[in-house]
Amino acid sequence: MAWEVGEEESSEIASRMIAGACMELGVDGNQLVIHSDNGGPMKGARLLATFQFLGIVPSFSRLRVSSDNPCSEALFRTVKYRPKYPSRAFRCLAAVWEWVQRFVRWYNMDHRHSGIKFVSPAARHEGRETQILSTRKGTYDQARRRQPSRWPRRMRN
Repeated sequence: MAWEVGEEESSEIASRMIAGACMELGVDGNQLVIHSDNGGPMKGARLLATFQFLGIVPSFSRLRVSSDNPCSEALFRTVKYRPKYPSRAFRCLAAVWEWVQRFVRWYNMDHRHSGIKFVSPAARHEGRETQILSTRKGTYDQARRRQPSRWPRRMRN
């Protein structure tokens, strides 16, 4: 939905990002639960006040339990193991911003996610998932008819 890069982690930066995203995308905060770790910025007064103002429900991981937020952990793993992840430190904040912008575009527009049947988040969000999955099924069905021994069982995603 939104992302931000800053010189430091802060409740103010997170607050501006979340409020800006809700306004820009026309999202009713009363429909959101934002899950995060127990870091200071996520529990800061400014961000909690923004949550309250927008009607967002905050949710926090248990202390020292990283598996409480598997979606974020999976995202961080994808970031770190992406072949284009830089091997050296970024030269400046603008370079970080540029890299993250390219990564987010790839992650949302091109990367096929196993949790949503190997379609991109953009395809799902835009309602193209049904057509993509139907076309994929047709392709596999056709291949199965030509060579049934290759697919002895039900097709997987």
